[in-house]
Amino acid sequence: MTDIPPLLRVENLYTRFGTMDGVVTAVDGIDFEVYPGETLGLVGESGCGKSVTALSILRLLRCPPAAIEGHVLFEDRDLLQLDPDAIRAVRGREISMIFQEPMTSLNPVLRIGEQIAEGIRLHQRLTRPESWQRAVEMLRKVQIPSPESRAAQYPHKFSGGMRQRAMIAMALCCSPKLILADEPTTALDVTIQAQITNLMMQLKEELQTAVVLITHDLGVIAETASRVIVMYAGKIVEEAPVRELFKDPRHPYTQGLLGSVPVIGRRQRPSRRLQEIPGMVPNPLQMPSGCRFNPRCPKAMPVCCSEPPPMIRLAEHRRVSCWLEADKKGFEGSRGQGVK
Repeated sequence: MTDIPPLLRVENLYTRFGTMDGVVTAVDGIDFEVYPGETLGLVGESGCGKSVTALSILRLLRCPPAAIEGHVLFEDRDLLQLDPDAIRAVRGREISMIFQEPMTSLNPVLRIGEQIAEGIRLHQRLTRPESWQRAVEMLRKVQIPSPESRAAQYPHKFSGGMRQRAMIAMALCCSPKLILADEPTTALDVTIQAQITNLMMQLKEELQTAVVLITHDLGVIAETASRVIVMYAGKIVEEAPVRELFKDPRHPYTQGLLGSVPVIGRRQRPSRRLQEIPGMVPNPLQMPSGCRFNPRCPKAMPVCCSEPPPMIRLAEHRRVSCWLEADKKGFEGSRGQGVK
């Protein structure tokens, strides 16, 4: 994959919010790449910065109070430097987003077909009848029954699963090169979750679209993603191909996440309990010094509490930000002290 240029490259991305109590850094200097046609998983606890990362890429945050810095290079264009008209031309046509809660993302006073057709008219310059017909075709493609009549209905007539299918149809109507899917199966029944996930992956293969899948469901990541990035408190703590991450997680936080997932059918000792990660996610206004995970980490060392860990690259698309791995590589802290 190194011979293929990335479709999206995020470099040193910061997203800060001004509040009455101070400045909150929701995304703190992250870097990652997305390649054409791949599915990249972005996982972490609620509040770690996953959704803000996606919203920052498309500049969907109101500034102020938000302030976005860094570089978001999409096919060598820096999206953060585009004028308002240019970034609007990218949204929906080249990069689309599937939002977490379709009921609050869909306009309740517009018919479903009209909401899909609006983007088609804007980006593909089709007439109203042509764009409406294209919207009906997209509803059929996402397996909504009777798409002709459903297109004329309002969002409150749709079930949760059907609303999410409509959101997928809206995201794919202009055949974008990249989809940012922000927890697309949250609040859906387990069987509907599987249907929506399978539908997304089927359409992704059909349209050769890259997907950034934001979720806290490691089961979905295991089934769909080729590469995974783990975030904690606004920072990337680990990146790995999906099989390597599940087989050999290196960061204690990743180990805790995987240890907390129940596995059906695996033989375990009767006394074995699911692991838990003690403590709480830190207050974004009072981040701990050193490694942000150190107050909850069972393997924390003195250096973890005083210096931020370096990002250690282990292999292609394999990196971890942890003093344990830095110790193995012989890395020393900025004050010249070892990590022991």
